[in-house]
Order: sequence, then structure tokens, then C-alpha cells
Amino acid sequence: MKREPFLILAGALSLLAALVHLAVIVGGPDWYRFFGAGEELARMAERGSIYPALLTLGIATILAIWAAYAFSGAGLIGKLPLLRTGLVVITTIYLLRGLILVPAVVLGRDINAFGWWSSLIVLGYGLAYLIGTWRAWPRLAR
Repeated sequence: MKREPFLILAGALSLLAALVHLAVIVGGPDWYRFFGAGEELARMAERGSIYPALLTLGIATILAIWAAYAFSGAGLIGKLPLLRTGLVVITTIYLLRGLILVPAVVLGRDINAFGWWSSLIVLGYGLAYLIGTWRAWPRLAR
């Protein structure tokens, strides 16, 4: 079976993002701040609340599942259920999150550096999923 390099890249990027989220839990409040989670979550972590860790663990889990879907579409692991649908939904979420800059700029919202960088990075993730899914589409139905 032919491997799809863009989906391999997409899966690696999602897996990296999942690992970063796990590192944020270990890194604590300063890491929540640095990675843009917001002051409220950072303060909750400082107070010893488990909520920020559970939320971040949930996000990491979703990102790991998304990586698995990319790796499945790439032909690295077995076919996952609803593979085509899953890849389309994942692609759409990444692209919409990345393109959120457009209405923000049009509306004249002030966007900090983290907002710009995170949106551009996530847009890149979405493009990797989009190109990979498109290229692999015919064989994803098999």
C-alpha cells in the first residue's frame, strides 16, 4: 500500500501537539501561560485545581486520536472506523481554527503574537491534512 507523506506529516504534527499538551501539564502554571491557555487556567493550576490538567489531558487525547486517523489514512496503521469522515472533520476543525484570524482582522480585533503564531501553525496542520486527505481519498474508501 502506498504511504501518503502529507498524512504522515499531519499525524506527526498532531502527535507533537498532543505531547506539548502533556508537557504543559508537567510544566505547570508558567507553561499554561506561555502556551496561551490563559491566566484563569494558570491560576487554577497554581491553586492546585485538577481542572486545568484534566482539560489539557482531554485535548491531548483528542490530538492523539487525530494523529491516529492521519496515520491510518497514510497507510501506517490499520483502517480506523469512519476514516474519510474523520479526516474531513479533523481537517475542517484545523482549517477553521487557523482561519479564525480572517474575521478577527476584518473586525479590527487586536491579535497578540500568540494568536498569530498559533493560528498560522494550526492552519499549516489543516493544510497537511487537506492535501494528504485529498491525495489519499480514492484509496481511503477501500
